[in-house]
Amino acid sequence: MKKHLCVTILLFLLVLISGCVDKNVVNTAKQTNAPLTINDYFPFKENTKYDYEGRGNEYASYNVFVDYLTGNRIQLRSNNGGSETVKVLENKDGILTILLTKGECYYREDFTQKPNSNGEILLKEPLKIGTKWNISDDKKRYISNVGVKINTPLGNYETLEVTTSAKDYKTLHYYAQNIGLVKTVFVLEADEITSALSGIEKNIPLTQMVKFYYPNVNEDKLYSTYKKLTFYTNDATKDIFEKAFKNLPKENLGAVLGPNVKINSLYLNKDNIVYVDFPKEFLSEMNAGSGYEGMILQSITNTLGEYYGVDKVIITIEGNPYSSGHFMMEKGEYFKVDTNNSLELK
Repeated sequence: MKKHLCVTILLFLLVLISGCVDKNVVNTAKQTNAPLTINDYFPFKENTKYDYEGRGNEYASYNVFVDYLTGNRIQLRSNNGGSETVKVLENKDGILTILLTKGECYYREDFTQKPNSNGEILLKEPLKIGTKWNISDDKKRYISNVGVKINTPLGNYETLEVTTSAKDYKTLHYYAQNIGLVKTVFVLEADEITSALSGIEKNIPLTQMVKFYYPNVNEDKLYSTYKKLTFYTNDATKDIFEKAFKNLPKENLGAVLGPNVKINSLYLNKDNIVYVDFPKEFLSEMNAGSGYEGMILQSITNTLGEYYGVDKVIITIEGNPYSSGHFMMEKGEYFKVDTNNSLELK
């Protein structure tokens, strides 16, 4: 039984929603003769937080944020209190597909243009009883009912019911017009686990507490402090980090980036190395001796490496290996996270 319950946790991490309505609104049928589409039952909305209240499992409660929205693709981040999962969905040609899934993804990066080839279909038109499709060798998914009345902590809705059936269990997903997913029911023998929509908040950013490092050249040490970063849909992570680096927490700490320095690019590569590129102003505005420069580079390495969960960072200047009067790196050579010479800022 415990093995089966572990499967349920993974299934709930696959729950994906989008859309927004005012609190306590009761959903009504679309007043038109046109056939309903995926856009009606799974609208893409930005800067919205969705909360789900769970029963039957400690991981059944979760929230969802919209990381990125580009054209017909949306990137959603779900947090169930135990882990964060990022997924990219595409609504194309009457089919809503999960293109990419990344579990344990605590950093923010745009994956909307980096999908996997093996997609999983969530919804398929026509949205009527009997539409069905296979999602694996042993699992089938189909539209099992329409106009199903569902009660949730947020309100009552008429929904589209989609059933996923496997050998040992089944899952029911309920989608409401103009909102998206409002309830999920997982059934395994006598056990039932549910997640139901309990809240929708508009214009809400994702917030993350990130540890930043700064040099103190007088003490020859690095000092670390946590900063609260806010990300709205489609915000570039590099821009948020750039601003945070320039905002010194105390006057006795040294600057990491000069006033005119931008972060050209920032990403975690497939080789599990963070790549960050700066313009030439990074060097010209540094005005530091070898010791101070080394502390600046270590501050950047520690901050970015810990945020992305890796220990290697490659720093380049306008696409070329890092090179200054004190440090000269070869192509592919990296700086390594090292917190031995750091203290927490009080």
